[in-house]
Amino acid sequence: MNHSGHEEHDHNSHPPPKGMMAEEDNKQEMHHHESPIEESHAMHEGHKDNGQVSHHAHMVADFRRRFWISLAVTLPILLLSPMIQRSLGLEETLRFPGDIYLLFGLSSFVFFYGGYPFLKGLFDELRQARPGMMTLIAIAISTAYLYSTVVVFGLKGKVFFWELVTLVDIMLLGHWIEMRSVMGASRALEELAKLMPSEAHLLLPDGTTTDVPLKELKTGDRVLVKPGEKIPADGDVIEGETSVNESMLTGESKPVVKKAGDRVIGGAINGEGSIVVEIKKTGKDSFLSQVIELVREAQESKSKTQDLANRAALWLTLIAFAGGSITLLVWLFIINKDFAFSLERTVTVMVITCPHALGLAVPLVVAVSTALAARSGLLIRNRAAFERARNIQAIIFDKTGTLTEGRFGVTDAVIFDSNIDEKELLKYAASVEAHSEHPIAQGIVASANDRLQIEDFRAIPGKGAEARVNGKEVKVVSPGYLKEKGINIEDERIDVLSSQGKTVVFVLINRQLKGAIALADIIRPESKEAIAKLKRMDIRCIMLTGDNAQVAKWVSDEIGLDEYFAEVLPHEKSEKVKDVQSRGFVVAMTGDGVNDAPALAQADVGIAIGAGTDVAVETADIVLVRSNPLDAVAIIGLARATYRKMIQNLSWATGYNAFAIPLAAGVMYKWGVLLSPAMGAILMSLSTVIVAINARFLKMEV
Repeated sequence: MNHSGHEEHDHNSHPPPKGMMAEEDNKQEMHHHESPIEESHAMHEGHKDNGQVSHHAHMVADFRRRFWISLAVTLPILLLSPMIQRSLGLEETLRFPGDIYLLFGLSSFVFFYGGYPFLKGLFDELRQARPGMMTLIAIAISTAYLYSTVVVFGLKGKVFFWELVTLVDIMLLGHWIEMRSVMGASRALEELAKLMPSEAHLLLPDGTTTDVPLKELKTGDRVLVKPGEKIPADGDVIEGETSVNESMLTGESKPVVKKAGDRVIGGAINGEGSIVVEIKKTGKDSFLSQVIELVREAQESKSKTQDLANRAALWLTLIAFAGGSITLLVWLFIINKDFAFSLERTVTVMVITCPHALGLAVPLVVAVSTALAARSGLLIRNRAAFERARNIQAIIFDKTGTLTEGRFGVTDAVIFDSNIDEKELLKYAASVEAHSEHPIAQGIVASANDRLQIEDFRAIPGKGAEARVNGKEVKVVSPGYLKEKGINIEDERIDVLSSQGKTVVFVLINRQLKGAIALADIIRPESKEAIAKLKRMDIRCIMLTGDNAQVAKWVSDEIGLDEYFAEVLPHEKSEKVKDVQSRGFVVAMTGDGVNDAPALAQADVGIAIGAGTDVAVETADIVLVRSNPLDAVAIIGLARATYRKMIQNLSWATGYNAFAIPLAAGVMYKWGVLLSPAMGAILMSLSTVIVAINARFLKMEV
């Protein structure tokens, strides 16, 4: 008998890692007083044997050890087996008195030692009243062993020892390979924990530094971060300037410039400059710890698709028992084959029907997609909502801070005097406005590349500001100032800008009107691309804003929205979401997670965007770390790709069984096609590995 089996991981005998049908007992054993980073570090270093990652690594090592030892004992079993001796023509050479008892003893060792995980799994599954993979494998090898044992001690028949041990070997090998694949797919927490350094350079009051473990850092401590080192905790830069690589934390591909006053995240890699950081968050409050906790929760949360897979796996187990019994009866009583042949067919059917691939089809994809999302700054808080995201038909964006940057910026410059160009006009205006704190003034300053020295700066209350720039009298004023001074301006370009809801200011140099500057909340460069991609996905794009209709229309026209709601008060946003839902749409709401909370909660899928280091947005189902609308596209694309992978895996697992069961039962026997139990086990193992590999090929779609 030859069969190879991928048996279903029993929850108690060898539970898969977090998110892979993880066991409740193990969850409860986790030490909650430690932060997720410390917990994951401990698992990685082997200090917590009850941690899921270290436990899973132990199980991989256990299967590897059992496989090699069983394989070594299999070699003499093969040489002692009568069938192998006959096929090699060594029957006379290798036979000796009592060899059948030695064969029995060696085979018993492989059965009990190599088959122990499956035998234990049988009792665990029966105790839980959940027969499955382990039950099928254990019954198959036990039937072969017990029948062969009875033959050794007197019953007329054929022994199955060499088939039995090769079956156990192949199952151990397949299980070892498949569990390694599972570990690779589920190592997200361990990999995230590795982002943190082991020590920090703590600055002492006398200016010297001392290296301390991360767990000794506390809020208010100051640490030195040298070029190329990892930042040890969340905090604010108080000295120095550098660029920081946050790609593994937020998905931001380009290094981010950091200077005094800027926030940095623990785990990010410092660039070319030394900086001093004041610690603001440590342990479970840190960004990375929150991310690890969200990943853990998402991987442990149950997928609705998994319910379907679990039901299918249960039915497949019942089919295996029924199919095995029918196969035995048909070959034995209808076709009149001997019991040994009929038993071999039965064992093959039970092994090849094992629903291992089906049991892993969904959990593996869940683990891969969750880790992939976290590495890209897309944090899944609600697994069911993430799966609903594939069906989104309409997406509503909050305007300020989501589609726009939430700050004033120059959108247009209108020149009235050919002796001055746009660049020079902005330079004069920015030179004056540099001394004002008004948001409009700051928007003008940000748009100019350089400024000139000024004298005699003076604010014009409610109307603007003036100063002497390069010996010239320069004023940057509102339309009200022009009206007050009787300066008429008739230019259709100004009318168009005003109709778009933009703020228009005018620049006078030596009392001559030289030009006008229009400002508005700057549209994010990615917004137009994001909306175009969403529309290609047949998703209706809508905007909510408290701004007036003119501003809303301008933003909508600029980025190509399907519709917008203007002048919406914060408490009315959830009503607008209901309005869109009433049209029959599956709706996603995308906002900043603060004043958009009711709308996020009302939507079918709530997406908090631009959460930065505050990932605990309670009302959101999905948290996007960056303020980038393209990430909303990415999460929907990932949800669709994840579902496709789940369906691919489920289709493969069920389709494989539909084809393999009749083949194992021997329906093609008269054409010379007959599967041995070992070959059945190889095919079943291959099916599981294919499911694991297919899950690993899941990619982000942006």
